[in-house]
Amino acid sequence: MDSDAQTCEIEIRVRYVEVDRMGVLHHSRYWVYFEMGRTELLRRQGIPYSRCEEMGVYFVVANCSARFLCPVSYDEVLALTTRVAKTGRARIDHTYELRRKSDGQLLATAETTIASVTREGRIIPIPDFVRSGDGGIQ
Repeated sequence: MDSDAQTCEIEIRVRYVEVDRMGVLHHSRYWVYFEMGRTELLRRQGIPYSRCEEMGVYFVVANCSARFLCPVSYDEVLALTTRVAKTGRARIDHTYELRRKSDGQLLATAETTIASVTREGRIIPIPDFVRSGDGGIQ
């Protein structure tokens, strides 16, 4: 997998439903954004997550941590960068940087570890079509 295939940036606009009564993005919504980044990273590698599921491969979050550095408000446009930091036999570590698009202000950073499992939750090696990052397309 080349370095471009290991990084993905997406744009997100904060919706009203995602903010609390103070008009600030609720902390639970960041994890949704991070999942959006991971899913889009796979898609850009030619691997829709639905294909993984069809093949009996699921990715579950095994570990996560975040630092919230600056409040985010309704209707702000954000840029989320998702990177593959490390790949193991049955895990992928991602890092995230969430920035305000208008001024580049760093708003949050995070890390997750996802594990490759069967539908029953048994840990399995990451399939070659995911590891190669080509979606199995020859």
